[in-house]
Amino acid sequence: MGRLEPVAFGFDHESAGLQEAAILNARFIGLSAQELVARSLEEIFPGKIALVSSFGAESAVLLHVVASIDRHVPVVFVDTLRLFPETLAYRDALADRLGLTDMRTVKPEPEKLASVDPYKALWMTDADACCHVRKTEPLARAMEGFDAWFTGRKRFQAATRAAIQSFEQDGARIKVNPLASWGVDELKAYMAEHNLPPHPLVAQGYPSIGCQPCTSKVKPGEDARAGRWRGLEKTECGIHLGLENDGSGI
Repeated sequence: MGRLEPVAFGFDHESAGLQEAAILNARFIGLSAQELVARSLEEIFPGKIALVSSFGAESAVLLHVVASIDRHVPVVFVDTLRLFPETLAYRDALADRLGLTDMRTVKPEPEKLASVDPYKALWMTDADACCHVRKTEPLARAMEGFDAWFTGRKRFQAATRAAIQSFEQDGARIKVNPLASWGVDELKAYMAEHNLPPHPLVAQGYPSIGCQPCTSKVKPGEDARAGRWRGLEKTECGIHLGLENDGSGI
């Protein structure tokens, strides 16, 4: 297939974004994860796309796919200041292993934290607000200047993700989900084939890893994300809902 003209973005309305996402899904249907990443980097969003990674349980796969094509892609990591120490160590080790050259760690604004979460206990009374100030807002700042971002979301992970496609409208940007159709077996096989190190907490019973206060071990037979916000009617941190719709009152 010959080189395609870059797709122009910069939506003024949500409907325009939905239309662009639908066009992209139709135009690039059937591509492998590697092909989807390559096309996004070279033809669709050249110089205008970042990889957002939590460096969680399954993050190594997408990071490796992207780094294998271009290890200079900006990689955005949100340090909520409530993460497991193991996650921070894993970030550093994996970034070094993959040769990532543009790691961008962003954190919540100290003044905002002092105002809304001075005792680091907001998660106990309003988990949505805690995610908003510690994760959604920092990511929004980090994404300024980008037209799109890679995510590692997959359909099997949760009911809220069961219908995700390769391209999704996300306000004024497009989310690219190269691994949307992948299952657990494919992830394990890829990790083994490329000898990728697992997150150290996976072996300790944490198949899905977020902030330390809101992540618990998962019992045998439970859903992999059962340990996230256990006991709450909450399945997403907010970054995939958008600043306007993340459930926060802030």
